[in-house]
Amino acid sequence: DAAVLSRPEAEIAFTTDSFVIFPLVFPGGDIGRLAVFGTVNDLAMKGAKPLAISAGFIVEEGLDISRLEQVVISMADAAKEAGVTIVTGDFKVVERGKGDGIYINTSGIGLIDHQEPISGSALRPGDLVLLSGSMGEHGVAVMAARMDFQTSGEIKSDLAFLWPGVEALLKAGINIRCLRDPTRGGVATSINEMASASKVKIVIQEDKLPISQGAYNLCEILGLDPLYSPCEGRFLAVVPGDEAEKALQLLKEVRVSRQACQIGQVEDGEGVFLQTSTGGQRQLLMLEGEQLPRIC
Repeated sequence: DAAVLSRPEAEIAFTTDSFVIFPLVFPGGDIGRLAVFGTVNDLAMKGAKPLAISAGFIVEEGLDISRLEQVVISMADAAKEAGVTIVTGDFKVVERGKGDGIYINTSGIGLIDHQEPISGSALRPGDLVLLSGSMGEHGVAVMAARMDFQTSGEIKSDLAFLWPGVEALLKAGINIRCLRDPTRGGVATSINEMASASKVKIVIQEDKLPISQGAYNLCEILGLDPLYSPCEGRFLAVVPGDEAEKALQLLKEVRVSRQACQIGQVEDGEGVFLQTSTGGQRQLLMLEGEQLPRIC
């Protein structure tokens, strides 16, 4: 019914999320793995080391028990990889046709053991924007699976546990202004959120944006913009300009962020702009509505 946790000296971060992704299994993961990593990654974006999570299941009557077993095993494996314990949970069944398989709700607790606050309102002109790896692969992988779209190359979700990359920066004393995992709305929306909160201008360099050829090709075929395609195993980090090179070196030494690169800079002004490879600029707006519904 409830978990008892000892009270630590450090600050506590707390998050909650619900997962309704369709299909339940997709290239590179499933709803169980997504529920665990999605929760602990939200904690990591506050600089909090994940400690414990809860799991609440809403399952549709008639669900194949083997599918439920697969999801539960996947959650257990993901929790072990993330070093967290699933400490409490709940299980409910709804009528056939009312639940679409499985919905999962999770909450998570993490410990904050650093002094400087990590916030979307902390950006300053001169800061640089880093991205931990190629963008948009989760979105296109799920959409391809949803449409039963056959591809010549293997497209997988980028779903991954992000804390090791964040921990490397914190242990080295990097002054992290802000962290974001660009899930719904992708990289462009997350950067807009930061720029709006800090009332600054952010310029993204088009020729520095990392995207795999397979993801790019699928976005072209499906009519999607990679900048707005969700990621589930990437994070944005904004750091002072004079610490960016060191931060990149640290990130590249960690498996989850070995493709890290600088993609833009913070300037005086307002809004988010893409510096195109042809020399022009165009404004990147917040995503309105859902480009890809039920992606997490």
